[in-house]
Amino acid sequence: MNETAAHIFPAFVTSSEKLSVQQLILELAPDEAIKLEKYCELTGKAATDVIRELIQDLPIN
Repeated sequence: MNETAAHIFPAFVTSSEKLSVQQLILELAPDEAIKLEKYCELTGKAATDVIRELIQDLPIN
């Protein structure tokens, strides 16, 4: 898997703060990683942005 398809999200938190950013490790099948990488190349978006947009578009309030 290349760098485009796997990103680490840092978690910055102190004892007095709530978690502001949550780390997510995503395991993708090779064909899924290739599809994500191709989409990122076509759109110029980072994988983190693509995944974040998909999560934001989930039909849950």
